[in-house]
Parts: sequence; structure tokens; C-alpha cells
Amino acid sequence: MLNILLMGSPAGGQGGGSPMVSLLFFAGMIVVMWLFMIRPQTKKAKLQKQFGEGLREGDKIVTIAGIHGKIKRINADNTIQLEVSPGTFFVIERSAVSMEYTQAHQKPAAAEEKK
Repeated sequence: MLNILLMGSPAGGQGGGSPMVSLLFFAGMIVVMWLFMIRPQTKKAKLQKQFGEGLREGDKIVTIAGIHGKIKRINADNTIQLEVSPGTFFVIERSAVSMEYTQAHQKPAAAEEKK
């Protein structure tokens, strides 16, 4: 990349672009990359963190592996005791709860409650 930025006009004498144009093009690419890739990822990570911190006992969740269950207890070491059926418990990491799957699972339940 440094070679491209430092490269001047071609040796043939044809009118090449100035280094300033190349630098502006490179800066523009970085801005576009930030707008379309980095910014949405950080926004999604922030939402996922808020979702994980907002989990409470009794919430019905879906893990990233697709396991459905109900939060029985939230432990101090960032683990969750998940009841998958009466008397059957899993201990999972809080980060293993899927925000997308849980919200998609809760939407039909909320629609049924309104009826």
C-alpha cells in the first residue's frame, strides 16, 4: 500500500494522478469500510451485550445452538442455569444466548397473548 501512495506519475510522461488524489481515494475507502462494516458490527455487539445483561430469571430463551429453555438461575460467574424440561438443567455461558433466535421465538408468543 505504501508503494501505491508514494508512486508518482508514470515514467512515460503521461499525466498521472497526483499523490493527493490517491490519498483521498484511500481515505474514502476507509470511511466507506467503516460505515458499512465496522460501525454496524460494533452497534450489534453493543445490543447483544445489553440483551445479555437484561436477562432475568424466568425468561424463555434460545441458545446459539438452538436449545430452547427457561432461565432458572443466573450465577455470579456469568453462567446461566437453563431448564430445558421439568427437572433437566443445563449450565451455559451468558454469551451463548442468541439475541436473534430469542427475539424471533418471543414474537409469536407475544402475538398469541394479544389475541
